[in-house]
Parts: sequence; C-alpha cells; structure tokens
Amino acid sequence: MRRVAGALAALLGAAAFCAGASAQEAWPARPITIVVPYPAGGSNDVFARAIGRRLAEVLGQPVLIDNKPGAGGTLGTGIVAKAPADGYTLAAVSSSFVTNAAVQPRLPFDPVKSFAPVAMMAQGPFVVAVRADLPAKTPAELVALAKQRPGKLNYASSGPGSTNQFATELLKSSAGVFITHIPYRGMAPATTDLMGGNVDVLIASGPSLQPALRSGKVRAVGITSAKPSATAPELAPMAQAIPGYSFGIWWGMLAPAGTPPAVVQRLNSEINKIVEGPEMKAFLLREGAEPAGLTPAQFAAQIQREIPYWQKVAKDAGISTE
Repeated sequence: MRRVAGALAALLGAAAFCAGASAQEAWPARPITIVVPYPAGGSNDVFARAIGRRLAEVLGQPVLIDNKPGAGGTLGTGIVAKAPADGYTLAAVSSSFVTNAAVQPRLPFDPVKSFAPVAMMAQGPFVVAVRADLPAKTPAELVALAKQRPGKLNYASSGPGSTNQFATELLKSSAGVFITHIPYRGMAPATTDLMGGNVDVLIASGPSLQPALRSGKVRAVGITSAKPSATAPELAPMAQAIPGYSFGIWWGMLAPAGTPPAVVQRLNSEINKIVEGPEMKAFLLREGAEPAGLTPAQFAAQIQREIPYWQKVAKDAGISTE
C-alpha cells in the first residue's frame, strides 16, 4: 500500500511539474499590456505603439497600450511596479525614469528593486534649438554668446526636474556659463514661447522640435551627443565647443520585479530584433533615435549607474521638483 501511495504521489508530483512547465512555456497565453506613463502622442507612446504592433505579430497575442499619465510619469510606472510579475504588464519608460529617481525622494516604488529591466528600445541625443533671431548658429557661437551675456540668456524646459532641465544645467556647468531657467508646464507651451521669441534656448528631442524647426522661427545649433549622430548628421555635437559634454535620452521597457527570467529574455530578444529591422530602424531615425541593443543585464547596469550620476548633477545645479 505504501508503495502504491508513494508511486501515486510521485506521479502527481511529476504531473504538477509538467503542468507548471507547460504553463511557463505557453507564455504568452493572453494579451500583454504596455503601460505608457505619459499622454498619447509623446515619444514614449509613439515608440511603444510601433514596437507593440510588431510584438503582437511575433508573439501571436494582442499588445495593448494603456496611457496612464500623471505625477511626471511616476503614476503609470507605479502601477506596473505593483502588477503581477507574470510578463503580461510592462512599462514603456524613458530617461525621465532615472532623472525622476534623482530628484524625487518619495517615489511610490524603488527604481532599482521594483523592476526587471527588459530592453532598451532606442536611444538618441537631444537637439539644441534657439529662437531664429538669436545670433548663434553653431555650438561655439552659442557658448560664446552665453559668456558675453552672463545671466541675460534664458532657456525653457517642460518643467522642474525634466530631462530638458537636466540637459541644459549639465551644459551650463560644463561650459561655465549662466543661462536663466524658465520652467513651463509641458513641451507645448515651452516650444510655443521659443517660436514666439520669448525664450532663447530649448534643448529637447528632435521629433518634439520638428514643427518649430519647420516653421522657420526656431533654429537648431547642435546636438547633445559626444559624437556626430545618424539621427541628425547635419548638426555638430555641442562637445565640439564644450569638451566632455554629453547628454543622451533613452526609451526602454520594464517589467515588475520577479518576472520569470525566461520571459524577460524572450521579450528582450524579440524587441532587439524588431528595432534592428530595416523598417523600424528607419522609423527610429526619423524620430531622432537609434536601436540600443542592450541585454537585460546591461540595461539594469545602466539604470543603476545613471541614478547616482543624475543625483549629483541635481545637487550641484539645485534641480528640484519641490
């Protein structure tokens, strides 16, 4: 009887193991949701939708986009941090994920421990734009003008603690110049005032500046990468006039901490293949970005490096959201 009971227990255990293995292998068995912690139309949203469509094709399951804006991106990101770690809920974040962590001490999640970094979708430089009648057409001319007029030039940002502010404050400290900060509530009013000649400088992503640049009321003088970029080959790096200056933005996918490593690796592999495809690569270039191709471990390491780096920049420049 004991032998029969033992054999039955072994069979049941084996069956449970096989069922568990089958369930894991079956991922994805239902729709996947990508939470975008910003309004529709922004770069996070555009990239998430473009990549989500391709993911749905290769995974054989619908990929839904759920915009959850609020609190500078922390609302939607916090929702994902608390979601089940089963591979069915992801967050489409950008560099603001690490800059927020640098200036917001009371986040509703731990930026390192609450997430499993999945893939960096893309990366690219910002564009340095000025009002069209500002007498500066190159990085060197802009730096020289700022030195000639200390405190008289100003720059716009989409708000306190924004990536625009970080990029410009880093430029100021690297170049040894003083430019007055004028924070706005979003990119739209900041860009409008740049076009209207009410502010002098705005550092932002190429796609967000394109309408203003096409209007002829705004001029691009450089990019924030250390080297020339395929995203804007006609523009010189600001590092030509400011040795050592570099600021890049990235866009990536996060999953809740504890998501099965096999699921994270599958997502990473599929996303990297998608962004390296010729059509998506061309799309990203038009949007001012390039594929990044990082592994989950490399992406996690970059996040962990950037948070203390931007904390120091914020402290030195007095950047705060409060």
